[in-house]
Amino acid sequence: MIRGALLGTALFACAAMIHAQEADSGIGLRATLTTQAVASNELTEAPRSGAPIVAGGRAMVYPTIKFNRTLYVTAALQAVTRPYYFDDLSTIGYGAYARVLQATLNYSRVSQDGSVLLRAGQMSSAFGSFLLRYDDLDNPLVGLPPGYGYYYAPVGLLGVAGAQIDATRGKIDARLQFANSSPANPRSIFDGDQYGNWAGGGGYTIRQGLRVGVSGYRGPYLDRHYAFFTPGEANPDTLPAHAVGVDGDWAHGHTHVWIEMQRFVMPYTAIPNFRQSTAYVDLKRVLGPRWFVAGRYGYNSTSATGIAHSIETAVAFRPNRLQLVKAGYQEQLHSSPTESDDHRFAIQLITSLDKSFARSR
Repeated sequence: MIRGALLGTALFACAAMIHAQEADSGIGLRATLTTQAVASNELTEAPRSGAPIVAGGRAMVYPTIKFNRTLYVTAALQAVTRPYYFDDLSTIGYGAYARVLQATLNYSRVSQDGSVLLRAGQMSSAFGSFLLRYDDLDNPLVGLPPGYGYYYAPVGLLGVAGAQIDATRGKIDARLQFANSSPANPRSIFDGDQYGNWAGGGGYTIRQGLRVGVSGYRGPYLDRHYAFFTPGEANPDTLPAHAVGVDGDWAHGHTHVWIEMQRFVMPYTAIPNFRQSTAYVDLKRVLGPRWFVAGRYGYNSTSATGIAHSIETAVAFRPNRLQLVKAGYQEQLHSSPTESDDHRFAIQLITSLDKSFARSR
């Protein structure tokens, strides 16, 4: 799906969820429930040093309240066990936690020429394109592409607090966001070291099913408790990070391809600046009503750890309209002699739920 089409869908999110776009108000509740088993060499190695297989789960809940045809509230709530993400496998700790990823008040207007969507609250970063496919039902693979993650990733999966405007006109779409913190270090409104950050992007739909886009962000990213904030470092508000990215989205028949390339610079004074370049290509091919296969090649290069290549494949089957089973394998190869290669095999059972109540005048 192109971003312009997704924005048009977002402008009527409540109506879509309650299966009645003509409804003036209503409540919708959608959920994605995932159970997962992962086997990896990382689980047996230090520092985790545990069993080679671990089970986990994640619940994504999307409540929506529509007040009228233009004003509504949406949210994305997550509960997840640890370890669940592939990045968890090489760190210590077990448990579970819940977070509010998004919670926004939205105002939308749509005309024949275009659309405008205003949002305020907790929201995902406007940088990049993968966050549109963060849900396990939307991500055709199991893992995350390079550059995205929870732990010191240049694009965090947690939301930022702020305001955003999205607009479309003809084949052009654009977005601009001002937030309380950087996508590289999302901060709660109750945390210290909050600094204003800008993020945004835009795209052009060349033809139906083919879109190209650009995005960027800029602003301070460090906080005084950050793992790499060393003694003698300058004040965080004097060290703005910046990033640029390009993305593409092509869909034709039963084939869908996504591509992203990104460049990040995190400045320091006490240590050398941290630089990171990432790229990935996702491919999904639908084989029939119940089956699809997918693959991803990822590239990640940092000034601190060198280059890593990742290759991931997955096959998926729909036993019924509410469930999806995915089996995937990922191999991550590191150029640094101090890091061993990683091998991960995962199976997911994903169940979707949808309930709504609508009222029309």
